[in-house]
Amino acid sequence: MAALKAAFPYTVPIFASFWFLGITYGIYMNVSGFSFWYPFVMSAIIFGGSLEFLAVNMLLSPFAPLETFLVSLMIQARHLFYGIAMLDKYRGTGFKKPYLIFGMCDESFSINYSAEIPENVDRGWFMFFVTLLNHIYWVSGATLGGLLGSVIEFNTEGLGFVMTAMFVVILLEQLLKEKRHYTAVIGLVVSAACLIGFGSDSFLLPAMGGILLLLTAFRRPIEKAGDIL
Repeated sequence: MAALKAAFPYTVPIFASFWFLGITYGIYMNVSGFSFWYPFVMSAIIFGGSLEFLAVNMLLSPFAPLETFLVSLMIQARHLFYGIAMLDKYRGTGFKKPYLIFGMCDESFSINYSAEIPENVDRGWFMFFVTLLNHIYWVSGATLGGLLGSVIEFNTEGLGFVMTAMFVVILLEQLLKEKRHYTAVIGLVVSAACLIGFGSDSFLLPAMGGILLLLTAFRRPIEKAGDIL
């Protein structure tokens, strides 16, 4: 209970954004011809907001498993870096670790990585409840939107900007914790080079691979400089 009480205040802002986006996603699924069971199950199992929005078009398109896999990998590949950053923090969390890995969305990562956990609160349970609460917010919002979609007309234009804004906020939070911004420079330079070399439709996977290689190669000097890895 102490861990739940400590985790809940950190997730309140996430609740507001997740319910807005979740309800919007549920309504979007409904107006696209799917019953509320689809957003309920997909939000619970996939638990990846941007991928779930894109999955609507995938479900309405001809069956293309390889293309679907590659697109999904490109969209969610950033979680590879989240996982690397959380290796030490998830160590020793016991049976909670599989769920922590499964439920590590952008917002849960940001909170669990940067939160100052009180000394009297178990670290593993704190991260577990942050992850669980965010998961509940998203699933409940998506399900509610699916139920409301049959009676409410909703214009989904502009949702892409909302998602972008969320990622920008997460980036700024991490930049404030870095001392020399080596990781940020690596990310920007590699991404820009891959964007020029591969184009906007194909740069994501090469960029992720290049960033991963450079962060691995320069891990020790980056950590000595006090940057977040």
